[in-house]
Formats: sequence, C-alpha cells, structure tokens
Amino acid sequence: MSRLPVLLLFLPLIGCSSEPAAPAASVPFTPQSTVGSGVTRTDLGQATFDIKKVKRITDKWHVELKAKDGLDIAVRTFTYDPGSFTGWHQHPGPVLIQVVKGTVTFYEADDPNCAPIVVDSGEAYLDLGEHGHIGRNETDQPAQDVTVLFGPPGIAPADFRIDMDAPGNCPF
Repeated sequence: MSRLPVLLLFLPLIGCSSEPAAPAASVPFTPQSTVGSGVTRTDLGQATFDIKKVKRITDKWHVELKAKDGLDIAVRTFTYDPGSFTGWHQHPGPVLIQVVKGTVTFYEADDPNCAPIVVDSGEAYLDLGEHGHIGRNETDQPAQDVTVLFGPPGIAPADFRIDMDAPGNCPF
C-alpha cells in the first residue's frame, strides 16, 4: 500500500493545503547574505602549520609571522567570468590575493565612498580580515586570481569565507 494517501492527510496539519493561505503579519525581508555569481573556486590545498613564530632577517628585508596555537593556510584559485562578482563576504584572517589573469576590482565594506581598488594581472590585493569586501570582474574578459588564506588551526574549508549582508555603501 502506498503511503502517499496517508501523508496527504497530514498536509493541512502542517499548513499545506489547496486553500489560499491566510494573510500573515507583514515582516520586512532582510537578506542574510549576498550571493555571488559567475565566480568559480578551485581548492588547491589546505594544511595546519604548528608554528609559534617565523622570523627571517637579511640585509635586504625582514619578515615575521606569529601564530599562537598555529594556523591553517589554504590556497585557492578563483576564476571570474566577465561581469561576475563574489558577493559581500569577509574572512577570519588575512588573505593575500594575486590576480594572474585579467582584472578584478575590489570594494571594501567600510569605505563610505565605495572607491574601486582595481587589481590587474601581476598585481596584488591584501585583505587583513578586519572588514568585508566584494570582488568583481567589471570587464568583458575572464579573470583569475590565486588566493592564500590564513585562519585558525583546524578551520573547515567553508569557514574561510563568512558571507555578509551588503553594507549599503555601494549600489550593488
């Protein structure tokens, strides 16, 4: 015997019926995040580094990296179709982005003027992870970047991106 007739009996109990729905109280819809379009992510690798401090000093330069309890580093590429965008988001830590093909334009959530940061092939964008941003391909040519993300040890790959509402400083 099919269970479908029995299940159909329960539909009115959970609010499903062929009758028009009763009017509900009007509640303004607030999106929980913005959705990207036309950007493809490829994960190249992710690893946990159990380092406390890395320091290198030469006569030409000085670099220092400290990470209490270690850190995870993920490397990804993003391919941008013409007219594509990432959606507004932020990251739990610093992100190094190098555009390797085309042009990607970044806008920062805390910039009241919504000034474009245009990054051409061979150039880089540094996100300290302190505010949100959006990446857009505003050209008619494809673009691609290589991204290095820093996060807490053991972070899930999906948690390197924190979706956010549009901040309202830009028209998109």
